[in-house]
Amino acid sequence: MKKMKHALAAFLASGMLLAGAPALAVSDMPGGPAVNELNFQPPVTKLAEELHTLHNMMLIICLVIFIGVFGVMFYSVIKHRKSKGHQPANFHESTTVEVIWTVVPFIIVILMALPATKTVVAMKDTTNADVTIKVTGYQWKWGYDYLKGEGEGIKFLSTLTTPREQINGQQPKSNTYLQEVDNPMVVPVNKKVRLITTANDVIHSFYVPAFGVKQDAIPGFVRDTWFKAEKIGEYRGFCTELCGKEHAYMPVVVKVVSEEDYGKWVDAQKKLMAASADDPNKTYTIVELMARGEKVYASNCAVCHQPNGKGGGAFPALDGSKIATGPIANHIGIVLHGKNAMPNWSHLNDVELASVITYERNSWGNKTGDILQPVQVKDARGGNMPEGKTAEAGAAAGQKS
Repeated sequence: MKKMKHALAAFLASGMLLAGAPALAVSDMPGGPAVNELNFQPPVTKLAEELHTLHNMMLIICLVIFIGVFGVMFYSVIKHRKSKGHQPANFHESTTVEVIWTVVPFIIVILMALPATKTVVAMKDTTNADVTIKVTGYQWKWGYDYLKGEGEGIKFLSTLTTPREQINGQQPKSNTYLQEVDNPMVVPVNKKVRLITTANDVIHSFYVPAFGVKQDAIPGFVRDTWFKAEKIGEYRGFCTELCGKEHAYMPVVVKVVSEEDYGKWVDAQKKLMAASADDPNKTYTIVELMARGEKVYASNCAVCHQPNGKGGGAFPALDGSKIATGPIANHIGIVLHGKNAMPNWSHLNDVELASVITYERNSWGNKTGDILQPVQVKDARGGNMPEGKTAEAGAAAGQKS
């Protein structure tokens, strides 16, 4: 008996510890879900408010139907049971019953369909947008191109910045774990923003709960949706379509700012783009390529091949690999066209590709001495690099630089 008491006490203590752990370890995410949140995130657009209203209305209708159906059923089971001597009624070919179970569901469907249709039509009205942004899904990041309105011409990639040490359990997780990026989408408050979605590789889905926006991004197709945020702040979402190994590491972060701050951001971005514009015709030194390549690798490749190049899972190590130490033509082909689980990276420009390939061939234990210039990547895109141009061609190009 004493042992049982000790066991019960230990069980209750462990249960209390487990119940209290989340409260100690996790806090509300800024612009994201709150701890123990049961309802939708607070809406910041009219569409999101309408979706909340629809959800509550549908829930009430379903609850009324549930109570009505099960109330009648249990009343009949209890009050009209055989043990009390009741005989079953005969509803065979009853016109009244036929009319009731046809008309009542029809009325219910109409009550649900009319407001839902109104909201769906409003969600598809992307006309008269103040800003138009093309959203492209990649494995596993988002690309944003500002096509129309203030900010036209700005483009960048948005990549997860949660440290790998947190993902691997080597560091405590922050309250924005897996929901933080290097470059958030920035939009002005109280302006209609049209989103045109597509994808580069597989199907992705762009979702921001606080905006009531969810739109699939499909390769080879363009689809659109819109939102008009009415409150300044930072709002978080994620890809809601299972898109591969790093699906969980593909967050959406949208920063809503004042019109004045948006104008400042646009000016800063355009100056940054002008200052960092890549010259694909320039001959770069290995120092320049390695420095740029390290940044490109960290933003695009490290999530799968690891920062130390050791790889993991379906993604092989680059340190000492036949690809990173073999013919340059093969290396370029893999990066441009992808293979197996690896997507293609043709959306990166010639300088970025030349830099990251040079970095991979001269980092960790790889000491090939090869230097790849952007013009060689340009030739490879056009299919002008012969299969026989191997590492010697790259080395020769490097010596010239």
